[in-house]
Amino acid sequence: MANVWHKFLCALIQPLQRMPLGFHYACCRAVSGAMRLIRYRQDVVTANLARSFPDKKYGELKKISKDFYRHLGEVAAETMWIGGRHREKGKAKVRRRGIITLEGTEELYRAFEKGSVMVLNSHCGNWELMGAYLGLTACSEGSTFPEAAVTVVYRRLHGKFSEFFFHRNRTSLQAKDFDGYVESRVVMRHIIRHLKDKKVYVFPNDQYPYGTALARLEVPFLNQKTEAMTGAGEVAERFKMSVFYMNADRTAHGHYTVRYTKICDDASTMGTEAIIGQYYSMLEQDINNNPSNYLWSHKRWK
Repeated sequence: MANVWHKFLCALIQPLQRMPLGFHYACCRAVSGAMRLIRYRQDVVTANLARSFPDKKYGELKKISKDFYRHLGEVAAETMWIGGRHREKGKAKVRRRGIITLEGTEELYRAFEKGSVMVLNSHCGNWELMGAYLGLTACSEGSTFPEAAVTVVYRRLHGKFSEFFFHRNRTSLQAKDFDGYVESRVVMRHIIRHLKDKKVYVFPNDQYPYGTALARLEVPFLNQKTEAMTGAGEVAERFKMSVFYMNADRTAHGHYTVRYTKICDDASTMGTEAIIGQYYSMLEQDINNNPSNYLWSHKRWK
């Protein structure tokens, strides 16, 4: 019964989602302003920025904070809009608008020819467009893997409707039978079941370790001692996967450059600790280059 109710609510939202992207940006500019006005998580944002950039002056931090809230509003706008686009027609529309530019795919394609690949991503850019990023990567000229080979690991949301809505949104451009979004608690079961299949595993790795994450590593990140999850590195090391770092950089209003950078050809020769350390070093560099592009309202340090 709950599932029927969730579908009904999504059907009510769908006409709004089908509105042009410009309409969503206009609405979310107002939302962004409201978030600043009510100081949505302002204490968290301010603390994270101050600790991450101790050398920046108050005016610089204030500008990053303002730009971040504008970015967060655009993330919301793009998330609503992408949910109103579907499958091939939706992908074609994303291509026509030039929303996503891909870099470094050639090395990713070559790595997949040899075996499964681990891709470590983060909350830079719009993480809710992950389906669009990967769908275009799999369908671009020269790709060596189909969309069905992609597995994105995610953490289940607490609210049942939120989980239903965002799962539907994230897979709006994928084939109807796409089963490549796997909850973190069951990902090892999924990997073992597909040991004989070549896969592209995408792990978000910049969050505070989940309660289920038994293994943790302390790394230097943005001038702070930071607890990091090691599960993705351990999986890659155990199954001798090549490892790539993925960054989504907002380069202009409504435009992202998604870049794949190789960390290693065989994780078993590099080791989990070195892989995770390299990942955080690359992420820190990207954040320094474009600070407002990161999710500062997340309680990363506890």
